[in-house]
Amino acid sequence: MEESNINWVLAIACLLAGVGIGALGYHLLNAGAGNVQRLRQRLAERDRQLAELRDGLGEHLERVGALAEALNRDGQALHREMAEASATLGATPPRKPDFTPTASPEAGDGEDSPAAPRDYADGNRGTLSEDFGLRRGEASTPQPPRY
Repeated sequence: MEESNINWVLAIACLLAGVGIGALGYHLLNAGAGNVQRLRQRLAERDRQLAELRDGLGEHLERVGALAEALNRDGQALHREMAEASATLGATPPRKPDFTPTASPEAGDGEDSPAAPRDYADGNRGTLSEDFGLRRGEASTPQPPRY
């Protein structure tokens, strides 16, 4: 072969290799762009679902509030009706219930409520001491061996 033919063959081979490397690079870079596009689409879908859930939650809370108000009105109407019926029959009127949500019977503010449990013992000797709950004379009784 002549030297000029080798130069042409080498130039064509380098051109084909460059085109191949360029196509491979474009394919790899474009695949990352496609992945980014899919992630953006999924993010937009999740944002739309979150907005729908927020709207649904707002509507649900409004409905629950309206039902609670209706329940409160019905309870007060029932109490009035019971008071009228007891007045008609000459019985003692029913006690007035407290329909406010802040009052709770578990508050424990009264003086007859039990004391809160403590997680500590009195004095310097606690419930884990060897002689807890024993009287003075019982400490001398033989104890079984501990392992």
